[in-house]
Amino acid sequence: MSRVVFVLAPGVHLLDLAGPAQVFSTAADHGLAYRLDHVAERPVVPSHQGVPLHAATEWPELKPRDLIIVPGWHMAGGADKFGPATLARIAGHHARGGTVASVCAGAEALGRAGLLDGRRCTTHHDLQEELARRHPRATVVRDVLYVADDRVITSAGIASGIDLALHLVATRYSPAAAARVARNMVVYARRNGDDQQESVMLRHRAHLSDAVHRVQDRIDAHFADPLPLADLARTAGLSERTLTRRFEAAAGCTPLRYQQQLRLERAEHLIARGHTVEAAARAVGFGDARMLRRLRARAT
Repeated sequence: MSRVVFVLAPGVHLLDLAGPAQVFSTAADHGLAYRLDHVAERPVVPSHQGVPLHAATEWPELKPRDLIIVPGWHMAGGADKFGPATLARIAGHHARGGTVASVCAGAEALGRAGLLDGRRCTTHHDLQEELARRHPRATVVRDVLYVADDRVITSAGIASGIDLALHLVATRYSPAAAARVARNMVVYARRNGDDQQESVMLRHRAHLSDAVHRVQDRIDAHFADPLPLADLARTAGLSERTLTRRFEAAAGCTPLRYQQQLRLERAEHLIARGHTVEAAARAVGFGDARMLRRLRARAT
């Protein structure tokens, strides 16, 4: 079980909190081991949208597998929202091997805790210059949804907190798990932070076609097996021709191409960890290494 502890500041933006909280709550509903906690320096926290929030003032005991998230707040109310004890808690969790994340203005709290020095980070585009001015030892990255640097993960703000949380689920469990959560939430499943190694599963899930999602679910789970188009069509309840047309329109490729990309991605993962090309090809379902070599050459 991993705790996800949200640290709430006065004036917190509701979506900065609710977006990531919904991701981890939905993940828990799908059987993933998450437990949500909310802490603050006062038992009642006013949100910027006017809804009062109740939080614990005592922190739970945290282990390295646990996660701290600092949602953003309305900066017109000031940047210094937390006292030294809270900042020490945040910094101490990271020092013990834990992961710390922020949404929007929450990056300011990470900066005051000393976690942005020498690291890359981001925040809402309206706050980037101010964050860079306040924390000159940090490298503020513009025009990205989130940045991960040594267990310090910052996101651009508001709805990008959902992208950050989906990335964390994909990293902890799998891209397929994150895709299931995103589908349940009816949001685009995307990992376009500054990570160029974008997951195949998430790159082709930016659509709302339920039939195509069902087929992708099956391919995701059995990509190393032979998957005849006729069987996939039965999964979708469509004809082969209709499935192919809808799959291309929704996912941007054919079912076969999608399966090949999954195999290639997994093979590259194995090769990077010391497997030979031949062993990786067999592990992902290719009869021999020739097809894998062709796909690698084409991708290059």
